[in-house]
Amino acid sequence: MARIAGVNIPTEKRVEIALQYIYGIGPTRAAQIVKALKFKDSLRAKDLTDTDIINISNYIEENFKVEGDVRREVQMNIKRLQDLKAYRGIRHRNRLPVRGQRTQTNARTRKGKRVVVAGSASKGK
Repeated sequence: MARIAGVNIPTEKRVEIALQYIYGIGPTRAAQIVKALKFKDSLRAKDLTDTDIINISNYIEENFKVEGDVRREVQMNIKRLQDLKAYRGIRHRNRLPVRGQRTQTNARTRKGKRVVVAGSASKGK
């Protein structure tokens, strides 16, 4: 099993797909890496040689931020919004949807399991 940027990539998948298991590398960047290193489109991760893996690792290290660096940057951006007391920062702090979604009926993923409050049902029907 190949290990790139601290992630075990799946061996049975094509290289372009397997690289997407690394946080910070999506379809576009994966295709860019494969094209830059001149791999065949049909090449599987199990067929990579040790030198190929080293070349991929070096290319990623030189050109992209991945894994811990990206996660750290995202967390710092969220913390900055919270420190500024920006609207989005407040939404993050309260664990509510940040991008304008409705919350009256949906947002269960973000808000968590329903909490039933006694006497909150509409009265006088």
